[in-house]
Amino acid sequence: MIDMIEKEDPVISEEEAAQYDRQIRLWGLDAQKRLRGSRVLLAGVGGLGAEVAKNLILAGVKGLTLLDHEQVSEDSCRAQFLVPVTAQGQNRAQASLERAQNLNPMVEVHADPGRIEDKPDDFFLQFDAVCLTGCSRDLMVRVDQLCSKHSIKVFCGDVHGYYGYMFCNLGPEHNYVEEKPKAVKPTADSNDGPEAKKAKMDPNETTMVKKTASFCTLKEALEVDWTSEKAKAGLKRTPVDYFLLHVLLKFRTDKGRDPDPQSFPEDSQLLRQIRDDVLETLALSADLLNDDFISYCFSEMSPVCAVVGGVLGQEVVKALSQRDPPHRNFFFFDARKGNGVVDYFGPN
Repeated sequence: MIDMIEKEDPVISEEEAAQYDRQIRLWGLDAQKRLRGSRVLLAGVGGLGAEVAKNLILAGVKGLTLLDHEQVSEDSCRAQFLVPVTAQGQNRAQASLERAQNLNPMVEVHADPGRIEDKPDDFFLQFDAVCLTGCSRDLMVRVDQLCSKHSIKVFCGDVHGYYGYMFCNLGPEHNYVEEKPKAVKPTADSNDGPEAKKAKMDPNETTMVKKTASFCTLKEALEVDWTSEKAKAGLKRTPVDYFLLHVLLKFRTDKGRDPDPQSFPEDSQLLRQIRDDVLETLALSADLLNDDFISYCFSEMSPVCAVVGGVLGQEVVKALSQRDPPHRNFFFFDARKGNGVVDYFGPN
């Protein structure tokens, strides 16, 4: 399937070629053209959203819409760098607009102070990719299912204290190219034995290989049947972050917010209870996720936002440019351990 972006074949001006020179050398002119023809919706301009916005604007998408109905708070000023400290009480998307636009005047950056829950289906269809942060599970599932029907790429992500994640759904058939070392065939007169007659990889020469990856919806990814024999067999290799995500999404659904440091005793108890309920519903032991996580999942931490936002922004760029293999389909980051892991959940 050829993307609409490719059909339009956006023109890169001389000024843009100079601005994006290093990127064009890295991933090629065709990839930059696809980026230049892409419009992205970013819902939620908190700490993670600011990092994603920065990365997409610097990469050179055509347009980025910042959608956020929240007001700037003291926590907002600490967690993200796009809002000035004097903007408390203002709309978070509008307060972020000036600094975001200054990052790259060639990108059309818009601020929308509306609520994403109030947006009709047609609103999402004007974008090539939708990135959701700070949204409820039900809302993410609804937008993901809608966008999947219209071949719009969907990304979700959040940061909770020391933990962060991203999810992507690029559709049942995502085409991309990957740069590989070129195989050099031996000469016909080689007399150095059978090993010399095998094709070898030349690191100085590369070739572009076309590949396809398949993705499932967020709903499918979150509804794995852990009672099946196959799922049980893979349980030991499953990152506990996946189950922690279920707990935190359930907390957000029940309370309409994330765990708050000012309500630490109450929220800690609730997190423990939700953990027990979620794992019981999934037919799993409560021992799978011990109590240690409770003290480390409050607030957005800027360093964690930087890491997860870097990965999330990178994945959006890779998907829109159709260059390099995408993460399929979850990325989890644990700042306590200092590492991240990519894993796939859903039907194969």
